[in-house]
Amino acid sequence: MSDNAQTIEREEMDALWARYCKHRDIDQRNEIVLQYAWLVKRIVLRFRGRSTNYIQLDDLINNGMIALIDAVEKFDPKLGNKFETFASIKIRGAAIDCMRAQDWVPRSQRNQAKELDGVFQELYTKLGREPTREELAQQMDVDVDYLDKILLHRHDSFLFSYEEAVHEKAMSASPLNLNSPEEHLPEHAALQNELKEHLVHAIDRLSDRERLVISLYYTEHLKLKEIAEVMSVTESRVSQIHSQALLKLKNTLSDYREV
Repeated sequence: MSDNAQTIEREEMDALWARYCKHRDIDQRNEIVLQYAWLVKRIVLRFRGRSTNYIQLDDLINNGMIALIDAVEKFDPKLGNKFETFASIKIRGAAIDCMRAQDWVPRSQRNQAKELDGVFQELYTKLGREPTREELAQQMDVDVDYLDKILLHRHDSFLFSYEEAVHEKAMSASPLNLNSPEEHLPEHAALQNELKEHLVHAIDRLSDRERLVISLYYTEHLKLKEIAEVMSVTESRVSQIHSQALLKLKNTLSDYREV
C-alpha cells in the first residue's frame, strides 16, 4: 500500500484483498475503495489545480471514484502488479473523458491556440527569430490585450495534450488488457519516461526566463500569479513567457504523438 494512505497496515490490506478476491463481497470492495480514495483526489487535483478554466470538481471526483471501483473489481493481486499504478491509469482516463465531455478547453479557445501556433511558426520562419507580442497580434489582426488573453489560457491546451498523449499511447499499446502481468503497466511507465525525455531535450533549448517559468510552474507547481511575484513582473508577462515556451515545446509533443 502507498505511503500516502497508511490508514491500515499492509498486512491488513493484503488480507482484505484476499477476502474480497475470494468472496467478492460488496462491503469489502467498498472498504478497499475507501482506502484508495486519496488516489482519486490526487489525480483529479492535478488536472483541476493547474487550469484557469472552470471545471466541475465534483464531476471529476465522481467519475474518478467510479473508475476506482471498476479498478478494484477488475484487479487481480496474484498477477503481481501494483494497484496504485493500475488504478491511476483508469482514473486518469476517466478524468480525461470527463473534461472532454465538459469541453474543458472550449472549441473557440482551441481554434485560437491553433491559429496562434501557425502564426508563431510563420513569423519565426520569416523573421528568423521569435516574434514579439505586437507582431503576433498584428498578424492575427487582434490587439495586444486580446492576444494576452489567448496566451493566458494557452497552457490549458498544452496540459490536456500532455495527459492525452501519455494515456492514448498507453491505451493503444494494450487497449483491452490493463491488468496484463507482462507488459502494459511497465510500458505505461516507459511511455511517461519517453515523453519526459523529449520534453527535457526541448526545454534545454528554451531561454533562461522560459526555463525558469516552466520549472516554477511544472516542478514547483506555482500558479502564474505566484510566479509573477517571484520574478517581479506582471501575471500577463509570465503568461506570455509561459505560452511562448509552450509554443516551442508543442512541436516536440506533436512529434511524439505521431510516432
